[in-house]
Amino acid sequence: MHDAAAVEEHDRARLVNAPSPIDKDLPLKEDTRLLGRMLGDVLRAQIGEAGFDRIEAIRQTAIRFRRSTGDDAERSRNALAELLNPLPIAAVLEVVRAFSYFSHLANIAEDVHQNRRRRAHALAGSPPRRGDIADALLRIAEAGVESTTLQRWLDEAVVSPVLTAHPTEVQRKSILDVEREIARLLTWRDRTVLTPEEASSFAVRLAASILELWQTAMLRLSRLQVKDEIDNGLAYYRYTFLEEIPYLYSAFEASVAAQFGIARERVPAFLRMGSWIGGDRDGNPFVGADTLTYAIRAQAGVLFAHYLDEVHRLGGELSLSTRLITPSAALLALAATAHDTNPHRQDEPYRQALVGVYARLAATARELSDLPPARVATADAARYDTAQAFRADLETIAASLARHGAAPLSARRLDPLQRAVDVFGFHLAALDLRQNSDVHEEVVGELLARARVADDYSAMQEEDRVALLVRELASPRPLHSAWIDYSAQVGSELAVLRVAADVHARYGAAALPNYVISKCQSVSDLLEVAVLLKEVGLAHQRSLAVDIVPLFETIHDLDRCGATMRAALALPLYRAFVASRGDWQEIMLGYSDSNKDGGYLTSSWAIYRAERSLVEATAAHAVRLRLFHGRGGTVGRGGGPSYDAILAQPAGSVTGGLRLTEQGEIIASKYSDPEVGRRNLEALVAATLEASLLDAERLGESAQRYFAVLDALSAHAYRAYRALVYETPQFAAYFRASTPIAEIVELNIGSRPASRTASSRIEDLRAIPWVFSFGQCRLMLPGWYGFGSAVDAWLATAPDGLELLADMHERWPFFRATLSNMGMVLAKTDLAIASRYAELVPDVEVRHAIFARIREEHALTLRHFLAITRQAALLEDNPTLARSIRNRFPYLDPLNHLQIELLRRYRAGATDVRTQRAIHLTINGLAAGLRNSG
Repeated sequence: MHDAAAVEEHDRARLVNAPSPIDKDLPLKEDTRLLGRMLGDVLRAQIGEAGFDRIEAIRQTAIRFRRSTGDDAERSRNALAELLNPLPIAAVLEVVRAFSYFSHLANIAEDVHQNRRRRAHALAGSPPRRGDIADALLRIAEAGVESTTLQRWLDEAVVSPVLTAHPTEVQRKSILDVEREIARLLTWRDRTVLTPEEASSFAVRLAASILELWQTAMLRLSRLQVKDEIDNGLAYYRYTFLEEIPYLYSAFEASVAAQFGIARERVPAFLRMGSWIGGDRDGNPFVGADTLTYAIRAQAGVLFAHYLDEVHRLGGELSLSTRLITPSAALLALAATAHDTNPHRQDEPYRQALVGVYARLAATARELSDLPPARVATADAARYDTAQAFRADLETIAASLARHGAAPLSARRLDPLQRAVDVFGFHLAALDLRQNSDVHEEVVGELLARARVADDYSAMQEEDRVALLVRELASPRPLHSAWIDYSAQVGSELAVLRVAADVHARYGAAALPNYVISKCQSVSDLLEVAVLLKEVGLAHQRSLAVDIVPLFETIHDLDRCGATMRAALALPLYRAFVASRGDWQEIMLGYSDSNKDGGYLTSSWAIYRAERSLVEATAAHAVRLRLFHGRGGTVGRGGGPSYDAILAQPAGSVTGGLRLTEQGEIIASKYSDPEVGRRNLEALVAATLEASLLDAERLGESAQRYFAVLDALSAHAYRAYRALVYETPQFAAYFRASTPIAEIVELNIGSRPASRTASSRIEDLRAIPWVFSFGQCRLMLPGWYGFGSAVDAWLATAPDGLELLADMHERWPFFRATLSNMGMVLAKTDLAIASRYAELVPDVEVRHAIFARIREEHALTLRHFLAITRQAALLEDNPTLARSIRNRFPYLDPLNHLQIELLRRYRAGATDVRTQRAIHLTINGLAAGLRNSG
């Protein structure tokens, strides 16, 4: 059937035979088949019938391999090897691209279906679902929480996703733009009954988009620069955040009014965006003063483009005439300041006022960004000094409309624009600075030495350091002198801080509110940053202009973080600093490094315990705590559903809201589609509300018993994990040979080096490529290793303990979320494929010894996981994810098979450009297929 005819027939079928409830996934299957068929048509046209037949034979064999068992599976595997291994490099490239793009198209179909199902629930009038703001507010109201309590929380809370650039963001923006168009076309077809002409147009446009996808290079020719990462991150504001966040606020306000039976009121701007891109210097030598300047001006450019366009459109809509309405005196005064002499607008004061607003906004854009306005202002005007001044003019317009009964005209554009100004100001997103504590120590030490205050700061004991730093912070004298030469490092660090001070002066303090200290271990680490901030006027004797945010990352540091913060807050000077920040102390917890340090279970439990200790430490000093969760995409880096993760936090740890990082492929999967993006933001808000205002744990007297069990399990898991990863001498070599880590380092997917030093030690490897590499070889070791041994060892001391573990899984959100995420990882783990990667290890004895340990631990983990969760099979409780994995694995298997073959060729000397490109394409395709690989 011709594609246009197929589309038309599909629409008729939708009208005549609406799917029954059991057919709810039928549209997904149809979309997937349609996209697959159109990709096949493109392949035929582009690589010929023989090339298409080759790919189709591989596809069918891969499906048979997945669906067969025993000898049949082995025969299918051998048949797949016979098809793939002999392929010349040109054919390899075609096969890799074809299977990679099918994964991309399957992702699109799933996202569209996700939106479809939510829309179906809304059309059916279904009650709110978990993760909906309406459901969260219902639970809060049913628990007896008063609207005044909710208002107090909203007045002070911060809920902030923070976008970060990391070397697992492998998808190019060019590819993303084409895929968004494919999603838009599928959505249009899904929500419209197409005429034959429209069906034909749809088919032509969809086919053209898939052809464009095929002919667009997946890989960049050169490594990303920091400025590229900044621009890529800003794309998501255009895609989603600028439009959807104001919409979300509107829906939230309506839900609050409906649920609590009160008049609708504007809520404070508690949901705000954050960014590390351009300000995160930790281990990235390419981030400095110039990138920070570029980041803030680029952010402002995106924002002003939106504001100017909205003001222009608003002027087109508000054609109201004084012959028919009587605007307010304030509106008439605003119109008069525009000095608009156009005779056609003399009776249209709203348009006149907006001409003036546009002119002032354009002048502001010229000052704060590099944006050339799309339309030239009709008159010169003074810039807005603050976003609040712009907001006041918009409020003047809104109040005047309400005065003569035209308030409904505000709903479409003016209200969202006002809300956007509340949320985004003139800076778009709050930029964080981040640097490693070792760098701070070196810079402060050099400044002290050159100022002849302390010759060898690094040799001083902690107590002496603190005393010295307190004295320096009490002194009005700066350490830096323009007449003394310093190292390049000192110059670079102070240059960044001078730009930060300039950002405060030009964009406001909200544009750069936080300084994050990586590898924070002591009170002196906190005070060193205060000394550096003092050098540029961002810290004074008893006040700070930015929050100092310690980041605790390793298991050891997490265990000690409560004591560290107690000591800091007991220091009168530091307590005064916190008081100057409204008595709020933000603290960041690192999931990635703690996992690499101690394994999944130990990391998860160490973070939970750290949160409890920080709640107690801050409460003891009458300080309010806000946690910043450094989560990644994979479970091995703190990933998993944000909603469940937030509800799994210990009691009292979410009262001030929270911030969390969004990294890697997760940014694209969550926020490239506006509907999916809004849903993810809504789930984040809903979970934070519930965790803040309800007792989600409800452990009661069971708490201490459960905690003791986790203490024991964590200790056993830590020993098992460390025994393999750090105490097995050959493991580092095994890891580097059995994963594509070396090739990932070479891939042009991020500006930051994969290792902190030139060392090959696992300790020096960044957690991100560590986890990413295990995802590629389908072992997923950081997400489960050690759990089986831990349960086995603990059950040996508690023979009846399985019932207790099952009860913990049933009752305790933390344990349930921990195991749920592990179940997802186990479902994506494939030991058969991982064993083929192990064959890349040249030392046969090492290969067999280490993989045997991994296989044994996997079997043990799987057995105990199923027993504790009372499941017969993995993902029994998540059929949607099970279906997704089942459908996409046959398309990932050829990519893994080819990656192994290509790694073998490359390491044997076939280092030509096409072989390198093919390896990198397999990395890209597998990352897309696994979705949360980064």
